[in-house]
Parts: sequence; structure tokens; C-alpha cells
Amino acid sequence: MSRRSKTWLLVLTAGTIALLLPPVFHLSRTAYRDRNIVEKLPVGYTDDVSRLNKTQIAETWDIPSDPAKGEEQLRELLLRAQASHLHVSIAGARHSMGGQTIYPGGIAINMLPFKDMKLDEEKNLLHVQAGAKWADIIPYLDQHGRSIEVMQSDNAFTVGGSLSVNCHGWQFGRPPIASTVESLRLMKADGSVVRCSRSENPKLFSLALGGYGLFGVILDADLQVVPNERLRLEQYIVPLGRAMESFARSLRKTPNVEMVYARMNITPQKMFNEVLVNVFYREGGPIPHLTAAGSHWLPRLVFRGSAGSTYGKEMRWSAETNIQPELTGKVFSRNQLMNDNAEWYLDRSEETTDILQEYFVDREHAGEFLAAAHKIIRTYNDDLLNVTVRDVKTDADTFLNYARSDTLAFVMFFSQPRTKEGDAEMQAMTRELVDAVLQAGGRYYLPYRLHATPAQFVRLNAKLSAMCMSG
Repeated sequence: MSRRSKTWLLVLTAGTIALLLPPVFHLSRTAYRDRNIVEKLPVGYTDDVSRLNKTQIAETWDIPSDPAKGEEQLRELLLRAQASHLHVSIAGARHSMGGQTIYPGGIAINMLPFKDMKLDEEKNLLHVQAGAKWADIIPYLDQHGRSIEVMQSDNAFTVGGSLSVNCHGWQFGRPPIASTVESLRLMKADGSVVRCSRSENPKLFSLALGGYGLFGVILDADLQVVPNERLRLEQYIVPLGRAMESFARSLRKTPNVEMVYARMNITPQKMFNEVLVNVFYREGGPIPHLTAAGSHWLPRLVFRGSAGSTYGKEMRWSAETNIQPELTGKVFSRNQLMNDNAEWYLDRSEETTDILQEYFVDREHAGEFLAAAHKIIRTYNDDLLNVTVRDVKTDADTFLNYARSDTLAFVMFFSQPRTKEGDAEMQAMTRELVDAVLQAGGRYYLPYRLHATPAQFVRLNAKLSAMCMSG
């Protein structure tokens, strides 16, 4: 090799090292600081995924897995609680963050053992108990060539919890999960069991779906299922102002869209300026096999490295957008896309935790809300890690209805200190965001931290406002 060639090789090597050093150093430091072990709670205490609601309770009661024994003993428990003047809370995966699954000094019902399921292939109905997680259901349906019609983007939630919050997902052109419920069975406070559907006990059906357990314990449900399909991913990186126009153009070009979600740029310098739109199209051909999730160690480091770091946020956005050409046209099964677990990216540190918020605004007023949200988040300098955008169609089934018209859901993910000061700052910022979404004619989601004021809650729900005014 000539001296000149050696010089160029050294220059290229040095340049490559210089380019790689910052991200390698950043990820190495993140790995050194990362903690991915769930804290153990003291005996007699429970908490939820926020790790901000550690509460002493009288008892945790596991429902028996056998259907007959489970219902009989649950009835006895409710009657015992009434006689002892104890409150009862209902919990599955405990992903609600506002203490909805916990009552101080009460009895916490653990529904997780209650997870049997059976598919009626003729009617395309899945009969499933409330404690089953989507992680249990997806492989079962996959064996029968079926798939969940509407669920969250992660598989860690239970059926009962999903129905209780009336969850939504990134299944395109679909209302929340209530639209897929054929019927459900509910155990009321007196131990009686009633079947609820759109024709049988319809008011209770409307109240229990999205009712956060206030009207009884959901025992099981019949859910509509759909065929598992082969889907192809295409991605578009567009400025915020052209995001909906670009998506509409892609729909006209290829209308067979099955799933859609978008991620917004959350780097401090370009917050909300760019949108990465992910569109999954149905296409013919063999359906890929459902496989176990691979290792998430590198995606976890990239994601956790974005917490508290402008460089980490910029590196993550660059990684997500620069691999776009490699991902375009990649094929998945419908079930594979939904068979992902949120646990791989969650914060487990003692100092901070992850907090979700969701806001719903129609397309016409989305820009107004985002402009206000941008200003509010920058003012508080809170650590925004992610904003996912989903399309949610009108919900005609539930009383506590967040999708009263076709709407966009803005799912915001923050990192927050686990201190009183950190929670107080998050509360102040949240109240301003709630005011901003209400001002834009939108709504906010109820499963998260109870930071909204009672007045904001009444403004959210006109039905409740009318009830309050009538006494």
C-alpha cells in the first residue's frame, strides 16, 4: 500500500471513529445508568405502573382461575367487603396511573388468574375472561388465523382493563374497543351477574365500557375478531402542516390501509415540526409466522438515552428517520405488529418515572392545540419523550365518551422526577394542557394521573355537567 493510500485510510478511520464516538459514549453511559429491575413493594402495599401511588391496603385477593369457583368466591368477597365496610378495587395489569385500581385500606381484586378463552370460528367471536392479557390472546388467535379487531399498541394490558378504559389503538378507521364488544357479563356490587349488550341492559353496557370499574366487575366478554393479514409498511417524513395532506394522498393511491400511526419530532429545536407517518397496507401473499419478540436491549438504550438529553432525543429521531428507507416495504403479520410489550422501554430508576397523557382533538383544531401544547411544554421545560398520533373514529357506545366525533389522539409520554416537586410541576403543566385541549374543543383521557380539576372534568363531559346542574 502506498504512503498516500495509507494516509487516506488513516483519515477515513479517524473520521469514522470521530463519528461513532459520541453515540457509542452516549449509549454506554445510558447502559451504565440504566436500571431495568422492578422494585419490590413492602408487604401490604400495592402500586400501579406510574410508581407514584404506593398505597397500603387491607388485602390483595386473587380470583380463582376456575370460572365457577371464581364467580362464587368473588360474590362472597363482595358481600364480605360490604359487611366489613371495606372498599373494593379491581386490577389487572395496573397500567392506569390515577389510582383507579387502588383504594387505601381496601381490598384489591387481582383478576389476572381469570384468563380462559374460546373462539367461535363461525361467528368470529372470542369469548374471553377479563384477566386475560393480549399477550395470551394474540398467539391463541394466531393459531386460528384470526386477530384482535381493536386493542392498544402493546400487548401487556388485560381485557377487563382495556374495556374499563375503552382503549383505542392504531387500527385505521376504527372507533375504540367498545365497538367490538358483542356482549359482556358484569358482577354488580350485590353479587348478582347480568349480561349486557346493545339490546340487553343497554344502559349498563354503555356505562361499564369506559366506566373504570364503577359499575361492577367485568367477568368476561364476547369480542369480534378479524382475519390475520399480511401487511406492508410504508413511511413518510413530512412537515406537520402537510402531514394530513400527504396521508390523504397515500390513501387515494393505495386505499387498503389497515393500520396507521405517526410519531412527532420532539427534539427541543424542532418540536412538532416534523411527523413520521407509518402506514400498513394489506397485501396478498403468505402471512409471516408469529415469532417471539427479539432482544430489545439496543432500542431500550436508544429510547432511555433520550430521557433528560437533547443529544439523546436528536440521536433517537435521526435513528428512526434514517432507517426509513430500510423499513419501507417490510412485511409483517397483523398479529406480529400488535404482539409487542411495553415493558422493554419503561423507566425503572428510583429517581424518575414515565407518565402518559392523551388528548383528543378533531383535525380542524389540531394545529391550534399543538401550538398551545408546544408553548406550555417549553415553558415548563418538562421532559417529553414521545408523541404518537392515532386516528380514532366516533364512539357510539359509551357514556364517558372521549371520541364523540372523528378525532386525532395525541399520546404524550413524559419522564418525571419521583418527587413531590416533580409531581406538582407535572400537575401544573397538565392542567394547562387540559385547558388548551378544552379550548380547542377537544377532550383528555381519564386513566392517567388525577391532575385535572373537578371543574375541568365537568367541562369535559356535557352529560355530567347537565346532571350536576340538575342536582
